[in-house]
Amino acid sequence: MNEKEIIEKWTSGLSKEQLAKIYKRQYNQSIRIIRSEVRNRHSGRFITSYQALRYVEQTIYRYLKRK
Repeated sequence: MNEKEIIEKWTSGLSKEQLAKIYKRQYNQSIRIIRSEVRNRHSGRFITSYQALRYVEQTIYRYLKRK
């Protein structure tokens, strides 16, 4: 999920916590796919709910600051 999608969903009415759950799920799924290859089995790290919320809040803050 990129920044544009986060802003669109936030302006449509989703809360920051809901966006953080969605972002965390998508991010961790992509890491799981990368780790499925033997060569990359130790690559990447899963993120926590707190880290996902931090990313979402920073994205929204940057959007509001630009506006």
